[in-house]
Amino acid sequence: MYLPIGVLAFYSFNKSPYSAGWEGFTFNWYEKLFSDDRILLALKNSLVVGVCAVGISAVFGTLMAVGLARYRFAGKSLYQGVAYLPLIIPDIAIAVATLVFLAAFAVPLNISTIIAAHIVFCIAYIGLVVSSRLTSLDSHLEEAALDLGANPVQAFMLVLLPQLVPAIVAGCLLAFVLSLDDFLIASFTAGSGSNTLPMEIFSRIRTGVKPDINALSVILIAISAFIAGIAELIRVKGEKP
Repeated sequence: MYLPIGVLAFYSFNKSPYSAGWEGFTFNWYEKLFSDDRILLALKNSLVVGVCAVGISAVFGTLMAVGLARYRFAGKSLYQGVAYLPLIIPDIAIAVATLVFLAAFAVPLNISTIIAAHIVFCIAYIGLVVSSRLTSLDSHLEEAALDLGANPVQAFMLVLLPQLVPAIVAGCLLAFVLSLDDFLIASFTAGSGSNTLPMEIFSRIRTGVKPDINALSVILIAISAFIAGIAELIRVKGEKP
């Protein structure tokens, strides 16, 4: 399963400008990436999209998870199913639906529309991770805080939220990786000059895969794996008593 990634990494150090034959070892392709204005702009756009989408989703995803776990209201089951629907809907369906919605209201495509589209699935992922943490928490701690004179906001901020922080951080890191790696949704909702890193990679491989794209792909895979590993480590540690 990982053999193609190994081949990709191997050829990213190839001196030849083409991947067909090996001509020697070099770091030149990695060095050139940091002087490529298009790559740097795409990286900046990806980071802006990821940070903004995750930041907004962290607030709403956490509140959604707490509301679904701690309160009862009419239509709760229906809302819960709809809230987590982006987890199972294909990306292409979300991308097309978002584009149709934006076109219906004549919303111009730019980096903000990418952020809005990413918030849709980031909320679901963060909410899912926080919900799994909530199932292992003792709700009596909040009740005790309320009995001791705290109001609901104080009980949430001082008792519940500190226990949820590891899950929130883990969910945010996972959502950031998904946002950073997304191509389909971003490509449907991006305007002119708002290419993200996966979009830039795709636009270049249409003329052939070259070592600089191999190098960029390796860096993207390494960053994603590193962040995902940290997220899982935080999640596991947060669940330990």
